[in-house]
Amino acid sequence: MRKSFCALFIFIYIVSYSQDKADSSKTKLKAFASVSLNSNGIASIPAFSLGKPAVIASLSLVKNRFSYDPTLAYGFNMKPWFIDNWLHYKIISKPSWELRTGFNISSFFSEYQLEGGESILQGQRYFAFELAALYKLSPKSSLTFMYWNDNGYEPGSISGHFFNLIGERTDIKIGNSVLMAVNFQLFYINYDGNNDGLFITPKISTGLRDMPFTLFFQATQVISSNVSPWPGFKWNIGISYTL
Repeated sequence: MRKSFCALFIFIYIVSYSQDKADSSKTKLKAFASVSLNSNGIASIPAFSLGKPAVIASLSLVKNRFSYDPTLAYGFNMKPWFIDNWLHYKIISKPSWELRTGFNISSFFSEYQLEGGESILQGQRYFAFELAALYKLSPKSSLTFMYWNDNGYEPGSISGHFFNLIGERTDIKIGNSVLMAVNFQLFYINYDGNNDGLFITPKISTGLRDMPFTLFFQATQVISSNVSPWPGFKWNIGISYTL
C-alpha cells in the first residue's frame, strides 16, 4: 500500500513539474510565517493535544503550484512535541476550486518517566499522504474536504485514516477596525487499535485591521469515539503573530 501511494505521488509530481517548467522562472518564491502561543496545544489532528501550553511555528514557501509547509511545535519547556514537513502540489488551481495533493514526513515526541525520577524523550516517525479539495463559496467563504493516510514507522506506532470537512469564513467586519474569522471542522479518525471517532472543532479568531496579532479560541468535542482514554472536551486559547 505504501509503495503504491509513493509511486502515485512521484508520478503526479513528475507530470506537474513538466507542466510548470516553462513558466517557473516567471513566478517569484513567496514566503509566509506565523508563531502562536497556546494555552493547551491542539495538534494538527484536533482529537489529540499536548495537554499543556505550547509554542507552534509554521512556515510556508510557495512557488507556482508547489509549496513547502513545515510546522514546529514545542512545549513551554522547549522540548519538542511534533515536527511536520508537508510538501504540497495543486493539481488543479481555478478561481472557484482547487485540488491538492501532499506528502508529509513528521516526528512525534513523547516523554516517559524512568525509575529514579529520570525521564526520556522518545520520537516516532510518521509518513502521511494527503488529498484535499477546496471549493470557494465566495471570496470570503470556503469548504474543504481533506483526507490523510497516516503511517507510523517505528514498532508500536499506529497508522490510520483522517477525514476532515472544514467550513471557513474570513474577514467578518466588526465595526471599522476589528476583523473576525470562523472555522468549523467535522472530522473522523480511524487508527489501529480500535482508535476511531467522530469530532467537531470550532475555532474563532479576531484581530485589528492591519495588525499582525490575532487572538483565537479553539475547542474540540467528541461526538462518538472508541479512543481510550475518553477524549472528552478540549479547549485552547492563544495569540498568533503573522509575518
